[in-house]
Amino acid sequence: MYPVIIDNVSKNFGFTKAVNRISLTLRQGEILGCLGTNGAGKTTTIKMMLGFIAPDSGKIEVFGGDPRQALARRRIGYMPEAAYYYPYLNAYELLTFYGGVCGMERSVIRKRAGELLERVGLGDAAGRLLRTYSKGMLQRAGIAQSLLHDPDLLILDEPLTGLDPLARIQFRDMITELRDQGKTVFFSSHELSEAELICDRVAIIKHGELVLCDTVDAVAGDGGQNLERVFLKTLEETQGETGGEEVAR
Repeated sequence: MYPVIIDNVSKNFGFTKAVNRISLTLRQGEILGCLGTNGAGKTTTIKMMLGFIAPDSGKIEVFGGDPRQALARRRIGYMPEAAYYYPYLNAYELLTFYGGVCGMERSVIRKRAGELLERVGLGDAAGRLLRTYSKGMLQRAGIAQSLLHDPDLLILDEPLTGLDPLARIQFRDMITELRDQGKTVFFSSHELSEAELICDRVAIIKHGELVLCDTVDAVAGDGGQNLERVFLKTLEETQGETGGEEVAR
């Protein structure tokens, strides 16, 4: 069973076609990067995968069920592009709150929170109020929050924004370790060079349509061009074209 199946999904907002007939499957134990310019439909796709909004047509399954059902959501970890946390909590209190929302036992929360805050580089700052955190520190806290309940599917919306080089290296290591544990990771990004380093497959979305989905090796693995050049070339070549179907690979 695929962790996520997106089958011919479309979503409109008024006269704006945000997502147009996208079909895509996520496989267990893979990292898939969703790439596209601003307004391409990446975040809308993520919100439908999470069950926050419903598609106008087509179907999305998460672990074989409706993503709006609690049973599916319990297995998902999510980090939004811009997370707004209560500024007068510290990082440890933030994770304690989210752990309670997830129904975790307090002893498990304490153990996981301590481990994750150390792992994302916030061990020494865990007692500081979030209002004193930089953008990068808040991103680190968001990564820890998304991993707290040990999800099987991790969905990250622009997770690299604001991270310094050291944090990016730590992030890459964490994500690849999760994949090696059999977790599935889906993230949207503008950071094409970072996606090239860690993704097994990349999906390029333009104007709400899936124009390319293939392995990184197949797309840019010959050494003759990098993912950034492939991305630009793909957008140029698909001017006016339609193509919502995933490339089988």
